[in-house]
Amino acid sequence: MAEAGVDLVRRHFEQMWNQRDASACATLMAEDFVEHAPAPFATNPPGQVHGPEATWGTVEWLTTQFPDLKMEIEAIVADGDLVVARVRARGSNLGRLNGFLPASGKRFDYVSSHWFRIADGKLAEHWATRDDLTAMLQLGVVTPPRLGALLRQLRAAAVHRLGHR
Repeated sequence: MAEAGVDLVRRHFEQMWNQRDASACATLMAEDFVEHAPAPFATNPPGQVHGPEATWGTVEWLTTQFPDLKMEIEAIVADGDLVVARVRARGSNLGRLNGFLPASGKRFDYVSSHWFRIADGKLAEHWATRDDLTAMLQLGVVTPPRLGALLRQLRAAAVHRLGHR
């Protein structure tokens, strides 16, 4: 079971994400799929989705923003029906970010962890721990706090603390 699950997850990233093979969704994804980690800025809450359709929708959504997006598995382990992959994602923002911010042309490179549960030979459930903040910083969507802002926050916290003694 573990070896077959590892193969499914490898194919998920290679065929669907790197090769943009929509037909792989039907082969790899369970119809009744539980998504615990929807895409950043998603309007739908986590939960039950149609696996092939929802996953391909996410692939299209991200690759419209990052046409050169590549996913590289750096490590992968399996235990029973669970497979965990550490994945490095790289890409350039060449399309409207989340559909409304102009493309910046900037690159991102960050690592995330993806957990999959395998059922009946297909990917049936997904959790992710993504480093979206690093990507947003690299793309210039958010900026790190400046020293002046940090000092003002520290000063306000100190005044607040001293006032409560």
